[in-house]
Amino acid sequence: MEALISAVTRFSTAKVLVIGDIIIDHFLWGSATRISPEAPVPVVNVHREDLMLGGSANVLRNIVSLGGRGALCGIIGDDPMGQKIRELLDDLGVSGNGLIVGQRPTTVKTRVVAQGQQVVRFDRESIGQPSRSSLKGLLCYLETHLHRFDAVVVSDYAKGVIGEQLMIPFHRMLEDARARNGVTLPLIVDPKPSNIGCFIGSTVVTPNHHEAQQISGLRIHDVHSLTAAARQIRAAIGCKAVLITRGEAGMALLQEGDQLVTIPTMAKEVFDVTGAGDTVAATLSLALASGCMMRQAAILANHAAGVVVGKVGTASVSGNELLDALRRDKSVKEA
Repeated sequence: MEALISAVTRFSTAKVLVIGDIIIDHFLWGSATRISPEAPVPVVNVHREDLMLGGSANVLRNIVSLGGRGALCGIIGDDPMGQKIRELLDDLGVSGNGLIVGQRPTTVKTRVVAQGQQVVRFDRESIGQPSRSSLKGLLCYLETHLHRFDAVVVSDYAKGVIGEQLMIPFHRMLEDARARNGVTLPLIVDPKPSNIGCFIGSTVVTPNHHEAQQISGLRIHDVHSLTAAARQIRAAIGCKAVLITRGEAGMALLQEGDQLVTIPTMAKEVFDVTGAGDTVAATLSLALASGCMMRQAAILANHAAGVVVGKVGTASVSGNELLDALRRDKSVKEA
């Protein structure tokens, strides 16, 4: 327990770079008490509207909330939502130097929530490979700044930023930075199955249950198939560890050996899983950057996710909330 608490207090010394698809999460909060006479759908009376950092930007938001420092590298549009991203980063005290203004609009996910339940979601986005000028801007930022960080998170939402055009030169830069500084510089990847080949040699990948089935080609229905899927993923991309997030079933961690470690969920109540994967990636990155072993980092990430799913909306967890969760859990032993 003391080792985990000590690790959280060291988060303030860690600096993490987040690369990936930047999204604005747009929430319309209201109530629904009747059905529309025009169609069999609820009529939502909107009471409040929120614009929040989403996608890879929510990973950064969690890093800052947990007490760490970070930066964001990705593409925004030349539009009001792109400007809102800059304003929200400024509110966090984070530089927007890694934001590249592209030729497509900022991705926006709008969720309508009534009585605490999501009624509908609609997305406004343009998916595809970055333009040549956008890619050049991303690579220029990485070339200049990568060596300044203690860990890197790749947050892939399959919107187009993450692909071979970016990741092949990025991996070369990463190896150069590791060699120049003589450090491990861990790479944490929250993957999408369609891009799994881009993440060869990662420190740890964090697919959810469904993604793990897609990547491995195996149906996961018990501990044996779970272990086989994790081994298949590790073998396919040569990563050091695979952490499969499993919702109410917790997590499963496979490291260099063949022993699968299962970690039961810490969630007391689940209201909303939006952004839980972002919280896991953020906590893992800070823990590894702070000197934790992989199993310790996974336990911390599990506790952080347990806090965030108890909140409604794209949520983040603070360092104090994580410390409180650790202290409440009598089952935690020295990892």
